[in-house]
Amino acid sequence: MKLWFHGAAGEVTGSCCLLEVEGMRVLLDCGLIQGSRHDEARNAADFPFDPRDIDAVVLSHAHIDHSGRLPLLVRRGYRGPIYTHRATRGLCRVLLPDAAALSRRDAEQASRRRARKGLPAVEALYTAEDVAAALRQFENVEFDETVNLLPGIRLRLHEAGHILGAASIELEIDIDGLTRRLVYSGDIGSYDMPIVRDPSTPRQADVLIMESTYGDRDHRSHADTLTELGEILRAARHDRGNVIIPAFAVGRTQDLLYLFGRHWDEWGLSDWKVYLDSPMAIQASRLYVTHEELHDEETRALAQGQGFMPPLPNLVLCRSPEESMRLNHVRHGAIIIAGSGMCNGGRVLHHLKHNAWRPECHVVIVGFQARGTLGRRLVDRAPWIRVHGEAIRVEARVHTLGGMSAHAGQSELLRWYGGFEQPPPTWLIHGEPQARDALAGELAARHQVPVTRPAPGEGLDLRTLEPLPRQRTRAA
Repeated sequence: MKLWFHGAAGEVTGSCCLLEVEGMRVLLDCGLIQGSRHDEARNAADFPFDPRDIDAVVLSHAHIDHSGRLPLLVRRGYRGPIYTHRATRGLCRVLLPDAAALSRRDAEQASRRRARKGLPAVEALYTAEDVAAALRQFENVEFDETVNLLPGIRLRLHEAGHILGAASIELEIDIDGLTRRLVYSGDIGSYDMPIVRDPSTPRQADVLIMESTYGDRDHRSHADTLTELGEILRAARHDRGNVIIPAFAVGRTQDLLYLFGRHWDEWGLSDWKVYLDSPMAIQASRLYVTHEELHDEETRALAQGQGFMPPLPNLVLCRSPEESMRLNHVRHGAIIIAGSGMCNGGRVLHHLKHNAWRPECHVVIVGFQARGTLGRRLVDRAPWIRVHGEAIRVEARVHTLGGMSAHAGQSELLRWYGGFEQPPPTWLIHGEPQARDALAGELAARHQVPVTRPAPGEGLDLRTLEPLPRQRTRAA
C-alpha cells in the first residue's frame, strides 16, 4: 500500500496522487499545472507513471487544476473509468473542451513563431477528440454512496463545499486483513458561502491528504467582504469608469451573480449593466440551475424560481466574440465578469487592455492567483502588465476581495479538520510553501499529530504510515 505525490506538492495547481495497492493503481485527480509559461510547459512532460497501468481514476471536482490533464491521460493510453459526482461530470463537459481549444490556439501561435525561426511546429496538449474520449469514461457517483472501486477498495464522496459537485474522497482499503481509511480532502470550501452547502468532514481516517491553499491566513469575514464590494461599486460609480472582474467560469461567477441579485437595491446596481462575457460561464450557470438539489436552503429561498440567483434584470450575456468586442467601446457603467480567473488567457485580457490604464476604472480580484500569472502581478500591485505583447501601465484601482474565495481560510481548514473523531496523521499538499508550513504548525500544535509536507515524487507507506523517498521517474 503506497501513495505517491505527483502534483501540487509545494504548489497549488496540478493535483495528482497515485495509490498503489497489491498491483492495482488508482489515480486521485489529474490536473493542469497553471502559472508562468515555464510552469505550464511541464504539462506536456511524461507522466511519472504509465497511464496504461492505471486501473481507476477518482476526480474530486471539475476545476481545471484538478481535471485538466485527464484528456492527456486518455490520449496516452488510459482506458479505465473516471469516477466523480455527476455535477462534476457535467461541469467537465464545459471546462475540458475549452481547455482543448486553448491548447490548440497556444500551439498554433507557438508554431507560427517557431516557423519564422525555421523550427518544427508543436502539438496541442490534447484535442477535442481526446476530451470526448475522456468524457465517455466518466462514471457517476452520488455523495455518501459506497462504490466498490476495485477488489478490496471502496469509495465514498463527501461534500467539500467548494463548487458544485466538489467532493472529498474517502477510500477504504481492505487487503490481507489490514484496513486503511484514506481521505483526500480535495479543495475544501469556505463555510456559509452562497449556493453550495457547507463542507462535510468524513468522521474517520487513518491518514489524511489535505489541501493548504490558504493555510497561512484567514479571509475577510463575509459581512466585511459584502460591505467592501458595495463600497467598490459606489466608488466606481462616482469615478464613472468600468469594473473588470476576472472570475473563474465555475463557482466564482455564479457567486457574484447571486450576490448582485441579492444586493441589487443596496448596491445601486440599477445604475449599471452587468455583462457576463464568458460562454463557458454561461454554460456552467445553466448546470447550477439544473442541480437545485445541491443548493443550500438560503439559496433556494431567495432564488424565487430563478435556479440559483435572485432576479438580476440588467444582466447581459455575451456569447459571441462580436458581443465581447463591443464592450471595448463602453467607457463607463459596465461591470464586466470574464475569464480566465487568473488572467492567463481568455476575454478578460481584452478588457484589461482597454481599461487597466484608465484611472477611473476598477479591477476586482476575487480568487486565488497562482505565482507567475498576470492576476498575481495585479494582486502584487505591479505598475505594468503585458497583454498580447503590449506593455500596459496599471492606473486602474486594483482591489483584492479575499472574502470571495471558494477555498477555506486557515481557521476554516482547522474547523474542517476538527470534524474527525480522532485527529489523523496528515500529509499537506496543494499549497505554496509559506501557507503549507503555517498550517502544518497549527495542526501539529493543536492536535499533536504528525504532519508531513511531501515534495513532488515522494510517497507514503500506508501500512507503516511512514514517508517514502522520491520515486524514480519512469523512462520516457
